[in-house]
This record gives sequence, structure tokens and C-alpha cells, in this order.
Amino acid sequence: MSKLGECLTIKHGWAFKGEFFAESGEQSILTPGNFYEAGGFKYNDERERYYTGEYPHEYLCKKGDLIVAMTEQAAGLLGSTAIVPKDNRYLHNQRIGLITCDEKHITKMFAYYLFMTKSVREQISRTSSGTKVKHTSPEKIYDVEVSLPDIPTQKKIAHFLWTIDCKIRNNIQINDNLQHQLKLLYDYWFTQFDFPDENGKPYRASGGTMVWCDELQREIPKGWKVSTLSDIAVLQAKSVIPQEGTAYNHYSIPAFDDTHSPAVEDGKAIASNKYVVPDNSVLVSKLNPQFKRIWLIIDSTDNAICSTEFLPVKATETGVYALYSLLNSDAFSVHLIQNASSSTGSRKRIDPDNCMSYKFPYDQKVFARFDKAIQPLLMKITGIPTETQALVALRDWLLPMLMNGQATISD
Repeated sequence: MSKLGECLTIKHGWAFKGEFFAESGEQSILTPGNFYEAGGFKYNDERERYYTGEYPHEYLCKKGDLIVAMTEQAAGLLGSTAIVPKDNRYLHNQRIGLITCDEKHITKMFAYYLFMTKSVREQISRTSSGTKVKHTSPEKIYDVEVSLPDIPTQKKIAHFLWTIDCKIRNNIQINDNLQHQLKLLYDYWFTQFDFPDENGKPYRASGGTMVWCDELQREIPKGWKVSTLSDIAVLQAKSVIPQEGTAYNHYSIPAFDDTHSPAVEDGKAIASNKYVVPDNSVLVSKLNPQFKRIWLIIDSTDNAICSTEFLPVKATETGVYALYSLLNSDAFSVHLIQNASSSTGSRKRIDPDNCMSYKFPYDQKVFARFDKAIQPLLMKITGIPTETQALVALRDWLLPMLMNGQATISD
């Protein structure tokens, strides 16, 4: 056994001054909110704080820096590690430790995954200080005992786990690209109104008749009507209390931001009321709608639940694929943002009635054609998160076994 202090050092961050915090800028300050509890870098767009004052240049992080959370801002966060993803963007704050490894004894990437193990996290937690919020220090982390394989084995393990993580990130990027394609199709059909006419030609560009609509203050195709979301869908928010000993597919905001896949959690860990996730529905986040979170649910599994920060909207008249595209559109996002309100000033939410009152130009036949046309694309979009969820489960299953020698990687 070795102690971490024998193979790495941890540097405290700088105390950035509050009077220079800003809502925009070139560099933002790293916080515990930039870590996932299980490990990994988290883009903290909703709470990102920028810094406009002077600071020592040594506290500007480089791409590839290994950092560790030394304050438990959320349960399980203490000791979480992350790799800084960009150069000259993130500032090393005092609640964050910058890890430097002695590469003769431990590689940086092996250390990154080593901090994700139960043994390391438990040792850090046991020696932490604080009652409501736990804290650790470099000296306490130095006392953590670990078993280190030789450097070639460390490199094999870290490379294998990193390859899985890269595939997870690639899946998320592919999904984002497919979403972009879907958005272009929706805009082509329902913003430009160049859906295929009866001759297969773009309706408006081919001279299709447009009429002025006073209610929407815009031109719409002749024969179309103005509908509200409540005309083609219903809210189906059935509350449920998760039970200890039951595994749930939990659709939460952190899970959406992480992998776009539900997290599998025991009811005891969830510990608050949730909504049942219905088939053929779309989950719309009512929290801070400027950050779009729209989740398509085709076949809901048993024990599928979602955060009450989501509104489960179930298709009635139109197909679920067309409904999803409508709710994923820029126009719907603008409606949510304009109607969001806040009692505290920090977090804004959309009222369910305001969500369902959204007005849009509608033709049932065209929406049905669009629903059929985009089904293959959306089947790809919904299939990728399933693969991603399986990769996350594989990584989490293999990590402890690789670290303690129960599993090995052959040449």
C-alpha cells in the first residue's frame, strides 16, 4: 500500500474577489458545481461566474489539468476529480485542488480514475471536517492509502476507461448533430412553410397561398388554424413516492445534462416525490427555460419516473414525434422564456398553464405527414442514449475491478 502524498501533490486555488464577479467574460471560476459526483467535468452554464479583475496568472488552468473538489457542495461530491477541457478559460478557485502527479509512481489519468473508487472516496469522507458542508485538504488527501499497479498497467487501465468515456462523449455529440438536423427540418416545414405540397414541391416557395393571421401576427398557409398545445396534448403528471429497494429509471435534470439517459437509482437515494413517465410523451423542463431540456419518451419502462421540474406532456391528437419537434422548436422556447417567473430571482420556472397555452399554426394532415417523415431520425436520437446508458454502466462496473486487480487488460 502507498499513501497518495507519496506520489502526488495538491495545490490550493486563489481567493478570487467577489466584487469582480460578472455574468459574462473570458474566464470563469471553477467551483464544485463543475464536477459530477461520480467524477468528470461538468459544464455549469446556469451558474457560471466570470471574473473581470486581476489575478496571478498561475491560477489560469490549462487544458488537461487534473482538479479535485475539496468542498462537498452536493452529496458525494467530496474528492471528485475532473479534467479541465479547455485552455485559458477556467480559473483555479480556492475550493478546488490542482493535482500534480509524480509520473514515476502514478500517471495523471490513472489518478483521475483512482479518485472515483469507493475506497478513496470513503477515506476522504471519513477524515473531512465540517457539519453541514464537508471539507477536506491536501494534507488529509495525502494520507489516503491506495494500492498502485506498475506504470504500464496504470496506463492500460486509464486508456481503456478513457476510451469508454470518449465513446460516451461522442454519442452525446452525435445526438446533438442529429437534433440540429431535426430542427432544420422542423423550421423548413413549419417556420418557412416549405413542407411538401400535393406535388412534392415546397409549399410556400412554389406559390402556395398564404393568408394573414391576426392572432399570430404573421402569414400562415391557407386552411390552417391556430391551435394551442392543450388542443393536441395533455399534461399527465401523476405523482409517485419512490420506494426503498426498488430500482427506478430516473429522468432528472442532472441526468439529462450528463448523458441524456435516465439514471438507474434506488428509491432510497431519490427520497422525494416524482412523476410517473408515460409512454408517447415529452418531458419539458420548467426550470430556467433559457437552458432547453426536452426529453422524448417512446416506450416508458416499468418504474420510470422523472423530476417534478419536468412537465410530462402526452400526445393526443398528433404523433409524439411531431409533438417533440414542436416542443423543441425555437418558437416554443421563446414562449417559455417570456412566460417564466421567479420568486427568488435566481431560478425561473414556467407555469404549466402557460406551457399548455402556447399557440401555433396547425394543420393535422401536415403534422401527421411530418410525424411519419421524422420517425426514423428520432428513433436514432432515442437509441443513442440507450447505448450511452449501457456504456456508463459498463464503465462503472469495470472501474473498481480494474483498480483492485479483480480484472485485468490483456495485451
